[in-house]
Amino acid sequence: MTVIIGTSGWQYRDWRGRFYPPALPQRLWLEHHAAHFATVESNNAFYRLPERTTFETWRERTPPDYRWAVKGSRFLTHLKRLREPAEPVARLLDRVAGLDDRLDVVLLQLPPTLQADVDLLSECLAQFPPGTRVAVEPRHESWWTDDVRALLERYSAALCWADRGEQPVAPLWRTAEWGYLRLHTGAQGWGYSPRALQLWAQRLGDTYGEDDVLVYFNNDPGGAATVDAVTFADAVAAGGGTHTRVPTMAQASGAAWPPKPPPKSPPKSSQRTAGSSAKVTPS
Repeated sequence: MTVIIGTSGWQYRDWRGRFYPPALPQRLWLEHHAAHFATVESNNAFYRLPERTTFETWRERTPPDYRWAVKGSRFLTHLKRLREPAEPVARLLDRVAGLDDRLDVVLLQLPPTLQADVDLLSECLAQFPPGTRVAVEPRHESWWTDDVRALLERYSAALCWADRGEQPVAPLWRTAEWGYLRLHTGAQGWGYSPRALQLWAQRLGDTYGEDDVLVYFNNDPGGAATVDAVTFADAVAAGGGTHTRVPTMAQASGAAWPPKPPPKSPPKSSQRTAGSSAKVTPS
């Protein structure tokens, strides 16, 4: 099993001095993320869909093996609630085409109040060209039916496994040849216990065997995501799996970086020497 490990987003101010060195300019954070992880889940498109040129720029700034998952626009999932999906999906695909071959997955996170509607989801998935990898994260328990599972399998769309409070919040169905897992929050705060991450590594190995799985840590506050990613990678390796690059624990936590030097104080004005104010009588 190959586990592609990343974080949900990369632009978090409280990661400065933790995952990001204190002196690293924010304009270089994406490059730093790409040097230490092989994937990111971009949440930008969910709130406001970037222009195609933005995706093109992101592609140019990251290495060839850096893979992108893009969270679909809330206009489609939360405002339209999957109705009339043709235009929103076409617009999304036109924009993310700027990533070209770096686009790996489109994530559709459904609102927690949206109850199961197989026809709605079917019409939405039908808008994506064959071969597009789509993960679906329903959040209402009415979706956990055989009809929904069969629908996802028909479109080769992955049911997004998800964790909150160190517990699965969706059935652990395998509906595609690849998997997708999002980890939202630990049981005793934002961070996960090593035991919980070990269990997730074991579940993925038991279900996906030699196939690849994308795993994203969405518990960004305080830098918990980057630290947990390292612990999780160790659990994957201990179980005989392989994983993509992750930082060292010192890099993930900030222990590896020198502190930012204090700003230089402005030079003090020179003090007048005694008698310097005395008038000089011309000779």
